[in-house]
Amino acid sequence: MNKTCERPALDDIVISRAIIESYNKKLIDALEADVAIVGGGPAGMICGYYLSKAGKKTVLFERKLSIGGGMWGGGIMFNEIVIQDKAKEIFDELGVTTRLYQPNYHLADSIESVSTICSKAVKAGLKIFNLISAEDVFVENNRISGLVLNWTSVEMAGLHVDPITMRSKYVVDATGHPSEVVHIAEKKSGISLNTETGKIMGENSMWAEVGEKAILKNSREVAPGLYTCGMCANAVYGGNRMGPIFGGMLLSGKQVALELIQKIDKGD
Repeated sequence: MNKTCERPALDDIVISRAIIESYNKKLIDALEADVAIVGGGPAGMICGYYLSKAGKKTVLFERKLSIGGGMWGGGIMFNEIVIQDKAKEIFDELGVTTRLYQPNYHLADSIESVSTICSKAVKAGLKIFNLISAEDVFVENNRISGLVLNWTSVEMAGLHVDPITMRSKYVVDATGHPSEVVHIAEKKSGISLNTETGKIMGENSMWAEVGEKAILKNSREVAPGLYTCGMCANAVYGGNRMGPIFGGMLLSGKQVALELIQKIDKGD
């Protein structure tokens, strides 16, 4: 065999060096951003998609190994989801296949939905970091100005390992029912929340019609620099949960993104 045609041997150290060098560069670049999103469910990824598509530097932190939130499992582990007419426009833009069930009820395969949203968001420029948890908020001048981050494995093991900090113009809590970032802000920042009580009001029982209407109203700035998005919005403002209909999640992510794009463009 002609030795000049042989492929070079694989070196385990080169493989390791490539991963470490590339990830370090990506993480360092993420320490300052226009928007930091916490939670890689459908609302968070759609928010990141539209922000990145508009040229805003956006990073998303997901504590789990995989992204997608509750969309993977559809309803009771039947991997089908339902969306309404308005949300179908977003899926049409992304290229997700939908099937009309009856007027205003469209079905989509949850696996195709999650994988397509993620792919389109990443290709638009969204940087996703999995296995990283937001353990605190970064506060400057009585405003949420970023996140305090640590490895999820450190949190799970209960290890006493100090975190790192990143700065962003805005933070979006898209952590779903737990509304983790808003809970942290309420407990530790000393900033009063923009709710009727000044605190997290908690979500109400499932009622899809009411919950879907409420989610867009509740997707807004809950504290200076901090936005709610997706199911987190209803959990914070006392809205109903919606179950396996995901149109509100998609529309919430887009709405928050469009508002933040305007604010960033204005220099707010």
